[in-house]
Amino acid sequence: MASPPFKESSVEDSDSTNSITQDLNPEIDVQKQVTEVAVTKVREHTDAVSDAKVLFLDTFSPDEEKKIMRKVDWRILPLIGLMMLVKQIDVNNAASVKVMQVGQPRNILKELHMTSDQYNWVSSIYYIAYIVFELPSNVFLKHMTPRIFQTRIIFTWGVVLACHAAVKNKEGIYIARFFLGAMEAGLFPGLITHICSWYRSDEMGKPIMWMFTFSQASGIVGSLICYAISYMDGLGGLSGWQWVYLLEGLFSMLFAILIYFLLPDYPKSKRTSSWLTEREQDFVEFRLSENAPKTHDAAFSKEEAVLSLKDIKLWSFMTSQPPAALTIITMIFLHWFMMRAYVTRPLIIILIVVGQMACFIIFLATNSKIGIYIACILGSAFYGSYFVPFWAWRSSTLKGSTGTAFTLALQTSVAQAGGVIGPQLFQSKWAYNGYKVSFGICTAAIIVGLFSNCHTWYLTRNVEWDVRRIRRERIRAEKAGRLFVEDDIKVFHEREFFSKTLKRGKDNVGVM
Repeated sequence: MASPPFKESSVEDSDSTNSITQDLNPEIDVQKQVTEVAVTKVREHTDAVSDAKVLFLDTFSPDEEKKIMRKVDWRILPLIGLMMLVKQIDVNNAASVKVMQVGQPRNILKELHMTSDQYNWVSSIYYIAYIVFELPSNVFLKHMTPRIFQTRIIFTWGVVLACHAAVKNKEGIYIARFFLGAMEAGLFPGLITHICSWYRSDEMGKPIMWMFTFSQASGIVGSLICYAISYMDGLGGLSGWQWVYLLEGLFSMLFAILIYFLLPDYPKSKRTSSWLTEREQDFVEFRLSENAPKTHDAAFSKEEAVLSLKDIKLWSFMTSQPPAALTIITMIFLHWFMMRAYVTRPLIIILIVVGQMACFIIFLATNSKIGIYIACILGSAFYGSYFVPFWAWRSSTLKGSTGTAFTLALQTSVAQAGGVIGPQLFQSKWAYNGYKVSFGICTAAIIVGLFSNCHTWYLTRNVEWDVRRIRRERIRAEKAGRLFVEDDIKVFHEREFFSKTLKRGKDNVGVM
């Protein structure tokens, strides 16, 4: 049976139509050729720049790299650690001042005429403001250097914190906490964005470990500061809690001035040339991944020391220190473990979440004070150490300074919702059975988080296997006296699926 005539001539008709279209619109063909030439030139230029960077990096030895990065570490890590320490002390003081002079007329609840449930909103309101202003705050990061950006944040929150001492009622403290959250918004994502300009993604564990170690140390330092300031109660007509806010606010303002003069901006900023040579500045920048944004007593009194050790208030404040101490130790160990790339980062995170879930199950299953306290210590360690591998993992899938700042600001602002919801889960009406309902809700949330982490691991498994593989290659190269310069982020752009043959055949350097 013969084919219809239109079937036989369809290809010819199509070619004829295209020819007629090109004859009528010659600009289309010219534009296509110009575009192809432009794309080819861009690719050739990009490849040439990449090759030049590799050749430049090859002129450095591993010892030179360690020397340069040691300079960077000493300039950046102590400062970002102290910034997180001061921030967390200023945030957590709301819980500390609540128990100062408890049961006495000068307690903050008495003076502000508040109930315990009403005071829970002090934390919630802070995080509401933090969420609202997190993203807008980071918009300014593109218009300011990191030094100016962080100085602005720390100085303004210091002013607001000092103003807490002047509040006279619950409405006043609510307003003050709202403005505190607004002023502090942007600090953390701003820091993450900043360190992405100095460290590769496989090195992010170190600065993040410093940030969260100092953050957890606030549990030790903050409680001791409040204990010491509590003895100023009545001095100058101010209550102890007012002195806490006033002194910590003034300290934050002074600390902001220190940050202004000491915090480096970027590897090739003008101020950086005072401590890095031009060649060293180029090295730090070129080695980055493609996704990088570019009191009056004259002597010590032994008697007073002994009396302090016998003071029950001292030991009650110190119950927060074992959790903080274990968290610090855990984070330091975790950083050491991560740097050896024995396993992928998501696996570490999932094990941490499982441990956290076990602690909350203990809260549900027992009324033993010792058991609950042990679970608190372990739970604090699991919680604090979670962020070391998590943010290192998250940073490996970010691209560009704008994308990095926007993504981190959005993600951290959403995460602060826990600060709004958390205090409201522990209402007085649920205290009758040890807050079993509250802990049940928390356990359910952790289970959801566990599944979320597993799913995200599945989505990023390709990149994570390669990040681990390249980290192991760097370790082997360092042992051999070589400098391994392959970009561990290129794999995120180059391919979508991971070859099982490559994973099992070429990467037999450890367990999953």
